Amino acid sequence: MNLQKYFTKEVRIGIAGIVALCLLVYGINYLKGIRMFHPTSYFYVKYTNINGLTKSSPVFADGYKVGIVSDIIYDYNSPGNVIVEVDLDQDMRIPKGSSAELETEMLGGVRMNILLANNPRERHEIGDTIPGISTSGLMGTVTNLMPKVEMLLPKMDSILVSLNKILADENIPATLQSLRNMTANLEVTSTHINTLVGRDIPQLTSKLNTIGDNFVVISDNLKDFDYSATLHKVDSTISNVKMLTERLNSREGSIGMLLNDTQLYNNLNSTTANAASLLEDLQKNPKRYVHFSLFGRKNK
Repeated sequence: MNLQKYFTKEVRIGIAGIVALCLLVYGINYLKGIRMFHPTSYFYVKYTNINGLTKSSPVFADGYKVGIVSDIIYDYNSPGNVIVEVDLDQDMRIPKGSSAELETEMLGGVRMNILLANNPRERHEIGDTIPGISTSGLMGTVTNLMPKVEMLLPKMDSILVSLNKILADENIPATLQSLRNMTANLEVTSTHINTLVGRDIPQLTSKLNTIGDNFVVISDNLKDFDYSATLHKVDSTISNVKMLTERLNSREGSIGMLLNDTQLYNNLNSTTANAASLLEDLQKNPKRYVHFSLFGRKNK
C-alpha cells in the first residue's frame, strides 16, 4: 500500500500547523500556570468582593503555591456574590473550617491565601464551596491612613514654621557653641578622671591599705593591753592628787601655811615693796652705800 500519495504536501503542512497550534496552546497555558496534563482537584470560593482578582492568579497555602484561579463567575441568582473556581494540586487536602483570604499586595495585585484549619478528621470534598474573606492588606491600610495624614498636614506645616522660627533665632548658634564648649570641658574632665583613676586612686588605695594594716596592729596591741592595771594606777593617781589638794587647803604643813596664812602673805608683800624701794634708792644714791677712793680719801 502506497501511503505517500495520501501524505501530500498539503497534508504535511496541515499536520505541522495542528502540532504548532497545540504547542502554542500548551505554552500559553503553561505560562499562565495551567498544567494541562497534571491532575488537579477543583473547589469553589464565594466572595462579596474579589478586589480585582483575575484568572490564572496563583493560590497559596502557608506561603507555597498550591494552585491557580481557573474561573471567576458572577452569581446572578444571588446578586452581590462572586464565585471563584480554583484548581489545586490533587494531593492538596483542605480541612473543614478553612477559608480563602484575598490580600491586596503593595503593587496593587491580589493574591489568594488558603487559611488551613486545624481539623485532621474532616475535610472538604472536591467541588465543595469554601468561605472567602477579603482583607485590605497593606494598600488598604495605607488607604485608611490617608485621611488621617491629610488631617495632620496642616499641623505639620505649623510645626515646620515654628521650627524655622526657632532655627532663625540668633541665640541658637550661641547655645550650640556653649554645648560644644561644655562637651570639650567634659572631655577634659573625663581625661582628668581617667588620670585620677589610673594613677592617684591606686596610690591612695595603697596608703589606705597601709593605714588599715596599722589599725590592725594597733588593734592587736590594744587587745593585749592590761586595762585593769592601768585603771588601778589612774585611780591611785587621782587619790594622791586629791590627798595633795586637801593638804594644800589645810593649814598643816609649810606649804599649807604658806598658801593659807594671810599675815605671811602681807609680810611677804611688804618685804617685796621694801626691797624694791631699797634698790631704787641704791640706783639713785650709790655713794651712800659704796665708798671707793684711789688715794684712800673718804668723801662725806
